[in-house]
Amino acid sequence: MKTLIRLEVTRTLRNKKFMFFSVIYPSVIYLLISNTQNTSDRIPHTDLTFQAFFMVSMASFGALTAVLMGNSERIAKEREKGWVRQLRLTALPGRGYVLAKIAGAAMVTLPCIVVVFLVAAAVKHVRVETWQWFALAGVIWAGSLVFAALGVAIGYLASGDAVRPLTMIIYFGLSILGGLWMPSATFPQWLQNISEWLPTHAYAALGQAIETGGSPHAKDVAILCAYFLVFAGGAAWLYRKDTLKA
Repeated sequence: MKTLIRLEVTRTLRNKKFMFFSVIYPSVIYLLISNTQNTSDRIPHTDLTFQAFFMVSMASFGALTAVLMGNSERIAKEREKGWVRQLRLTALPGRGYVLAKIAGAAMVTLPCIVVVFLVAAAVKHVRVETWQWFALAGVIWAGSLVFAALGVAIGYLASGDAVRPLTMIIYFGLSILGGLWMPSATFPQWLQNISEWLPTHAYAALGQAIETGGSPHAKDVAILCAYFLVFAGGAAWLYRKDTLKA
């Protein structure tokens, strides 16, 4: 499994177009969205400025982009080209394949997070304590594993032709409804009730809690852990199911 993880990381880092898009895109979106807000305006019912809120949201969005979009399309293509069929001839178990894909995708998220932080600090003058920078990077990176597992599941659920539109629907749906593009506090109450149970809402809430000087809420951590188990378990089950078809 370690060999497969190294292979996945190397393949991803060599894909310059994917790396450029994954790393630069969230920072550009951050600048576009944050420029529409006054630097002193604050999120309703919080002490967070819009600049700080969108820094965490877009760092989370960038990590989500890297692991979800990359994993799902790559796996669907590998299935069509027969690469996965070759892996089945080895002693690699289904869980090993899933974990290797998750680990490989997670390596891409750190540059996305760091670049958004640098842009926020240099251009928008966002300031937090030193420990908060490291804590924010850590929780956003760790939370991205949930969506890496989802990407693996989608890659086995959809065919090569259907994987991109399906991923885009899930990608934008979770991002918008989870409050990454706009504060969920501005949603109607019925939509807020839905949003608070989505993985993206809990994901962004991890960083927002740290920004305010606190620690992530147990509810948000529990929600993400539950989604990770569901997505990773589903990915492993789909892998075995695909094996039986071969």
